[in-house]
Amino acid sequence: MRRVGPLIVVLMMCILGGVGSSYYRRLREQASHAASKPKQLPPNIRSVASDWEYTKTEGQTPIVYIRAKDMEEVENKYRLTGVELHLFHKDGDEYDLVKSAKAEFDINQGILYSEGKVEITMGVPKDEEPSGRLMSIQSSGVHFESKTGKASTDRLVEFHFDRGRGHALGADYDPGTRELHLRDQVELVWTGDGAPDTKPMTVQTKECTYKEKESKVFLSPWSKFSRDTLALNAGPAEVTLDEGDIKFVETVDAQGTDNRPNRKIEYSAAQLLMDFAEGSQVRKITGIQNAKLISGMETTVTTITSDKVEMDFDTSQGDSTLKVAVATGHAVAESKPIPKPGTDTPETRILRSDVIAMAMRPGGQEIEHVETQSAGALEFLPNQPRQPHRWMNGERIWMVYGPKNTLETARSVNVTTRTENPKEPDANTAPPPSLTSSKNLLATFQPNSSQLAKLEQWDQFKYEQGERHARAERAILDQPKNIITLVNHARVWDGTGSTDATTIIMDQKNGDIDAEGNVDSTRMPDKKDDDTNGSSSMLSSDEPMHARSKKMITTNKNQHIKYEGTAVLWQGANRLQGDLVEIDREKSTLTANGHVVSQLVDKSKDSDSKDSVKDQAASKSATKPSAPVFTIVKAPELFYDDDQRLAHYKGGAALSRPNMQVKAQEIRAFLRDDSDDSSLDHAFADGKVEILQTAPDRTRNGGSEHAEYYVDDDKVILEGGSPHFADSVRGNTKGAKLTWFSKDNRLLVNGVEKEPAKSVLRKKNAPQ
Repeated sequence: MRRVGPLIVVLMMCILGGVGSSYYRRLREQASHAASKPKQLPPNIRSVASDWEYTKTEGQTPIVYIRAKDMEEVENKYRLTGVELHLFHKDGDEYDLVKSAKAEFDINQGILYSEGKVEITMGVPKDEEPSGRLMSIQSSGVHFESKTGKASTDRLVEFHFDRGRGHALGADYDPGTRELHLRDQVELVWTGDGAPDTKPMTVQTKECTYKEKESKVFLSPWSKFSRDTLALNAGPAEVTLDEGDIKFVETVDAQGTDNRPNRKIEYSAAQLLMDFAEGSQVRKITGIQNAKLISGMETTVTTITSDKVEMDFDTSQGDSTLKVAVATGHAVAESKPIPKPGTDTPETRILRSDVIAMAMRPGGQEIEHVETQSAGALEFLPNQPRQPHRWMNGERIWMVYGPKNTLETARSVNVTTRTENPKEPDANTAPPPSLTSSKNLLATFQPNSSQLAKLEQWDQFKYEQGERHARAERAILDQPKNIITLVNHARVWDGTGSTDATTIIMDQKNGDIDAEGNVDSTRMPDKKDDDTNGSSSMLSSDEPMHARSKKMITTNKNQHIKYEGTAVLWQGANRLQGDLVEIDREKSTLTANGHVVSQLVDKSKDSDSKDSVKDQAASKSATKPSAPVFTIVKAPELFYDDDQRLAHYKGGAALSRPNMQVKAQEIRAFLRDDSDDSSLDHAFADGKVEILQTAPDRTRNGGSEHAEYYVDDDKVILEGGSPHFADSVRGNTKGAKLTWFSKDNRLLVNGVEKEPAKSVLRKKNAPQ
C-alpha cells in the first residue's frame, strides 16, 4: 500500500501535466485565432468610425443627410473627413450637395462647420448624380445648421453656373426657402450660352439675395450693370432669371449709358425696367418718373424727358441697338445742333406732346423719324441773331430725318404757327409776329442743314401779321426768300385795303405783293395827315379805290402798284381802265398803257366847300339831284402827275363829255386844284384836233392843231394849223384863233393880217 501511494501521486501528476499541456495548447491555438486587441483611444476621443452617416428627417421627409469617410467623436463633436452633406429642399425631391475635405459636426447644436474649402452644388435631383444646369459654390469657413439646412460664411464665396460666374464676400443659404444671400462686394457675370459672339453681362452690388424658387436676384443698396458698351448705375434692383439668363431687371434711381462710335446714349429715371433677350442682350428699357434719354450723334444731341420713356432695341444682329423710343406723359424732345466752324448753326428744335415716338435707322446710329401720338408743339429756337423764332402747334406732328440726323420734313394737321422775326438793323422795333393756321402743314428743310427751306399749308389757310391778314386754300413759304405764295381763293387785307386773286405772292420782308388771276383789290382812303401822298387824285382820295385786273404788283411798301391785263380802277363813279396801270404814290404819278379809258365825274366847287354842308343837306331835300356829268377820255397811253394835277393822254386820244367829243394826238386834262377833287377843270388837245358837239337842234364841229377846253366857262379855244368851226345853223368860220362859248352860244374870231377871218353865214330862215 505504501508503494501504491507514491504511484498514485505520480500518476495524478502525469494526468495533471497532460491536461495542462492540452489546456495550454488549446489556449495557444485560441490565442492564435482570436481578433487583435483594439488600440487604446486617446484620452479626449470617445469613439471613432469609418463610412460614418447621419440623417435627420421630419416624418418621412429628409432634412439633412451627412456622410463622411472617417469620424472621430470628441466631446459631443464629430470630426469628419471626406464629408458629403445633403441639404434637402422642402419637397424632398431635390437637395443641395455640399462637399468638404474636413468638417466638424456639433450634434447638440446641430451645426456642421468646415474651415477649409467647401463646394456646394445646388438643386441636385434626389437619387440621381449631379448633372445639367446646376450652380456650384466654393468657399471656406462655412457653417451648416442640421436642423434647418442653412449654411453661412463670412469669407470669399465663388460660384459658377452654366450661364456665368460670380463672387462675393460672405454668404448665407437657406435650403428651406432656397434663398442665397451674398453679404458684400458682390459681382455676377452672365456669359450666356457660350457662343463666340456673346458678350458677358456683369452685375455688381454691395448685397445680393438670390431666391431660387422665384428665379429672382435682389441687389441693394446699389447696383451696377455693364455689357459691352452699356453701363448702368442704380439703386436697389430686382433681377428676374429665365433658365439661368437675365430676363428682367427692375431698379430705381438709375443712370445708364451706351457709348458707341459716333453715338452716345444716356438715360435715367426714378424707376427703370430692363427686359433682356437671350445672351443678356437688352431688348427693352423703360424709365418711369423723371425719365430722360439723351442721344448724342455726330451733328446733334437729342434729349427726351417725360413721365415715362420706353426704348426698344434690335437684337437680331447679336447686339443691342436702339430701335424705337416712346416718351409718354409731359414728353419733351429737344434736338440741339452741335456747332461746327465755318457753318451757320441751325435752330434748336423742341418738340412737346403727351406722347412722342422716335424711330432709329438700322444700326441705331441715326434718327429715322419722330412723331407725336397726341397734340404736339414744335419750337424752333434760334441759335443765330438773324434766325426767326418759330412755334408750331398741331393735332399730330410727324418729322422725317435724313443722313446725319438732319431734319428733312415736318408734317402736322389742324395746325397753327407763330413766327417772330428779329428786328431789322435800321428798324426801331421788331416786326409783329406772323400767325398762321390750316388743316395741313408740310415743312421741308434744306439738305444736310436742318434749316427751313419751304413751308406749305393747305385747307383753310389763314395768316395774320399785325394789321395784315390773309387766307387761301394753300400757302407756300419760301423761307430763304421769306416769300409766301397764296393759291386758290387767295385774299390779303389790312387797314388800308384788301386784295383777292387766284394767286398772291407776299414778300414778308418788305411787304411787296404779287397777285395774279381775277385780281380784285380795294384800298381805303389815305388819312388826311398822312405825309405820303395818298392815292392819286386821278382817282379821288376821299373814297375807297377798287381795282380789277389779271395781275397786280405792289412794291416799296405799297407805294408802287402795277395792274396788268385789262385793269379797271374805280372810286365811286370815277373809273380808269387800261392794259397796264401803274401808280407811284411816292412820286404822286399814275401811268396807264393800252386801251386806256378814264371816266371822271364833275364836282361843283360849292359841293366841296365845308361851309356849304348844311346848305347841301337842305338842297338835297328840296330839289331833285341833277344827273352826273362825266368826262371820258380814251387813249393808248396816259401819264398823270398829281403835283401838276395833269393827266396826259398820248397816241391818239378821244375826250367825251355830254354832247361833246374831242379827238387829238394828245390831250392834257387838268384836274381841279383840290386834293379831294378829281373832276376836270380844263383840258388841252394837240395834233389834228377834232371837236364835235351835238344837240337836238344843231351840230357844231371844229378842228385845229391845238385846242383848249375850260369846264366852268364851257369855253373852247381852237388855234394852230387852220382852225375852223362849223355850226349846222350858223354856218362855217375860219380864223387864226377861234373861241367858242357853248353856254351862251358865242363865237369869237381872231384873224391875222395875211389871213383874215372868214365866215359863211346861213340865211335867217335856216333852222335855229
